[in-house]
Amino acid sequence: MAELKSAAQLAAEAQSLYQKGEYLSAGQIFQASAFSYASLGDPALAVEMRNNASVAYLQGGDLQSALAALDGVEAFYTQAGDMRSLALAMGNRASILDDLRQDEAAVEAYERCAELLKQLGDYDTRSYVMQSLSKLQLRRGQQLQAFATMKAGIDAIPNPSLRHKLLKRLLRIPSDFLHLR
Repeated sequence: MAELKSAAQLAAEAQSLYQKGEYLSAGQIFQASAFSYASLGDPALAVEMRNNASVAYLQGGDLQSALAALDGVEAFYTQAGDMRSLALAMGNRASILDDLRQDEAAVEAYERCAELLKQLGDYDTRSYVMQSLSKLQLRRGQQLQAFATMKAGIDAIPNPSLRHKLLKRLLRIPSDFLHLR
């Protein structure tokens, strides 16, 4: 019981560090929590902590540690049938690959993530992923593809927020000009 408490305490400590902006320290503590949960035979919480570590390392700029923390995470969520967590892990991987300038791999990861989010009906998160993909396409000089990606992400939102409605209206101008409807 003491070990379980220490795993939970580590997770809470890591969360506190993350909220304070101490991302690299949070990543290390999330990793320690993951190890503790794994030794207790709780792979689901161990994987969740590794995913959290990945996000913390990404925020802290340690991209290699962020990528390493994701090893096996997607496979676990796939096997467990947890498609929502799988999509989020895919998005994390895409963002890391994007920051590492591994463009082809990032595009593939963003597209897989966006497709899964579409299947799950999570159009708000999908819109965010599509915006990230669009930004990557712009960086690569693919302006029309970036525009189409952004438009597809916004158009799919069934109940758009005011921000999304404004963006949708702005995107209609070049769309009308290019006859992309």
